[in-house]
Amino acid sequence: MENTKVTFGGNPVTLIGKEIKIGDKAPDFTVINNDLKPVKLSDYNGKVRIISVFPSVDTPVCAAQNRNFNKRASEMQNVVILSVSNDLPFAQKRFCGAEGIDKVITLSDHKDLDFGMKYGFLIEELRLLARGVVVIDANEIVRYVEFVGEIAEEPDYEKALDIVTKL
Repeated sequence: MENTKVTFGGNPVTLIGKEIKIGDKAPDFTVINNDLKPVKLSDYNGKVRIISVFPSVDTPVCAAQNRNFNKRASEMQNVVILSVSNDLPFAQKRFCGAEGIDKVITLSDHKDLDFGMKYGFLIEELRLLARGVVVIDANEIVRYVEFVGEIAEEPDYEKALDIVTKL
């Protein structure tokens, strides 16, 4: 993935996997939910999906990202927000309980790194996911992709949500 430049604390990191692009058919992937059950992207076929990608719920920026999307989720119809990190499902469940996160669906890619590799968000040096957002329409087509250039910064919520309102 030579096109996307991402830094973490100002230092370059290497993203591995196949970089997802606007117009791609969204690859199906399997992750684990908070009850340790497998969940696939295709479980939500027919809906617009926002995939909110982040390194760890245990950082302030990631917590803000989840709170922001949780708040916005209640304002949208036929849209599901999948919040994906490599955190263990136990940490995600604890975080959601403590923060009152009940509209986004937190999912863990820690086991197989299936999402990270198929969408190009896996940070080779850290085995964490880079920060970003992917919007997939109800017909499985990727309509928006953001790889946040500096992982310590929040994504462009408005840009992603503007795309969603047009679908």
